[in-house]
Amino acid sequence: MDLLELIFTLLGAAVVVYYGGKLALFSRMLFPKWYFPLSKTFFTSMGEWAVVTGASEGIGRAYAFALADRGMNVVIMSRTKATLEKVAEEIGETTGRRVKVIVADFSEENIFREIEEELKDLNIGVLVNNVGVLPTFVPCKFLESEELDKTITKVINCNVKTLCKVREFLNKGVIINVASGIASFPFPLYTLYAASKVFVERFSQGLQAEYRDSGIIIQAVAPFGVSTRMAGFQKTNMVTLLPEYFVQKSLQYVRAGDKINGTVCHTLLNSALQKYSNILNFPHFLMFIY
Repeated sequence: MDLLELIFTLLGAAVVVYYGGKLALFSRMLFPKWYFPLSKTFFTSMGEWAVVTGASEGIGRAYAFALADRGMNVVIMSRTKATLEKVAEEIGETTGRRVKVIVADFSEENIFREIEEELKDLNIGVLVNNVGVLPTFVPCKFLESEELDKTITKVINCNVKTLCKVREFLNKGVIINVASGIASFPFPLYTLYAASKVFVERFSQGLQAEYRDSGIIIQAVAPFGVSTRMAGFQKTNMVTLLPEYFVQKSLQYVRAGDKINGTVCHTLLNSALQKYSNILNFPHFLMFIY
């Protein structure tokens, strides 16, 4: 075997090993019950109660139902009392679990002392930080946002500060922080919202590294399309999923690492966008079509 043939053989072997490794890693997403098995008592073994913020509708509501269905009592939080009470009634009737309602507007200041008082006697094992605010559904440039100072404060309080403060309520078990797929790359016209979701990811990953040895699981879940009010209740398809379906799938990967996209299709979409965003110059592409 001459030198050139040896080089090409080694190069071919390296390619096979590289892509074989990536295929092996991806196969874990196809078979979560094999790679990330969860016992039927996994969640209840963490504690008696689950706390879900932003639980009046959409992804938060789906998490509340899913965790109650797995045997947990749930605390649901949002700013709309009537909607929360309806959700609580539905969860109780469907699952037989206890539900505690806490009305809280996370965009406001100085609300956490009251929440802490409400939660202090509960054995909390799961915390889902889902609450978040989109400054505007209509795309716009950052400096063109209406009442910019108020918008900045609202987004920071709801999407950033809440994440930090409610972390104090749980020292064991599982913390799921709902981020967004758009945090994977710069996303103009939704710049403030996307940046706040980058914080969710990095904060979650940093905390998991800090507290890994204590046995706590901290995971950022970064979905792409989910048919919720924030997404304009888009029609469901292979990428845009019902919140109930997305949550049921994402809970299978709770032991899969400090960041997941929740489902196979969203993982594939994230991989494709990561690979081709630099080629397309994604931020400039978005501004062009805008």
